[in-house]
Amino acid sequence: MGLGVCVGAMTKCPFGLAPSTLTVLPSTILHTMGPMGHCSNCVPFMNIAPFGLCTSLLNPVTAAQTAAALGVLTPGTCIPTPVGPWIPTKPTVLGPMGPMLTNGSSLMCAFGGCIKIIMPVQFNVSI
Repeated sequence: MGLGVCVGAMTKCPFGLAPSTLTVLPSTILHTMGPMGHCSNCVPFMNIAPFGLCTSLLNPVTAAQTAAALGVLTPGTCIPTPVGPWIPTKPTVLGPMGPMLTNGSSLMCAFGGCIKIIMPVQFNVSI
């Protein structure tokens, strides 16, 4: 059983240099802390904010800057590029847009990162 994830949850990418917050539009199930997240809250810049700078060489900006620095890793601008929905979710708790997110949900990035929820905002509702 996991904790439900609300708007403002802290997320982290292993290649990002800073954590980010999850944005959930208010068209979903509401909790006292705000709207609850669901599996399709994976739109870059709308739901997933950048993680500062990116150290993945699969990111074209990082690769170009590293090549220009003669092989010295030079982090580039983070461009969140999810390759699918959040998984795993809680399939027994359905919202209007799909299964709800839990603190164990993760999201894969095309540049090799696995975005995870590090703080779900609320700690009193297990789903």
